[in-house]
Amino acid sequence: MSYTITHLLSEILQIHKLEKAIVSFLNFDGWALEWSGGHYEHYDARGLTPKGTDCVIEMKFRKQYYNDKLLEAYKYNKLMTMDADIVKFYFISDPKGNYMFWLNELDLPPLKEMWCPNTSFWDTKKVLKPCYLLPENEAVWINYND
Repeated sequence: MSYTITHLLSEILQIHKLEKAIVSFLNFDGWALEWSGGHYEHYDARGLTPKGTDCVIEMKFRKQYYNDKLLEAYKYNKLMTMDADIVKFYFISDPKGNYMFWLNELDLPPLKEMWCPNTSFWDTKKVLKPCYLLPENEAVWINYND
């Protein structure tokens, strides 16, 4: 196994640990979520909000802070094709804090073409993708790191 593959697997395992930690944290706060198990889904957790509403959460862990939080249109569209009764959340963690967006009720900004990695892990090639840049203050829940 080459260093590149070993490093890649290590990064994936780290992301899975972070996803499971967020699920555990939210469950401690009254949610009833299950981690997707790292399978290819368009969300990372599924279950119930503290009010008992069906929900899914897509999570991203960013190493850099940006005022606006990037959400690929493809990911948004896949989530929004799910049953309308399911609440769709987008959770982002970056060096400055943690942010949760309620996608069902979000007024989306105009699409913007952004140079993004072709995939999260599998190659370094960048391609133009339609994205939404969500203003940080539109998050329904913000927890800043001190």
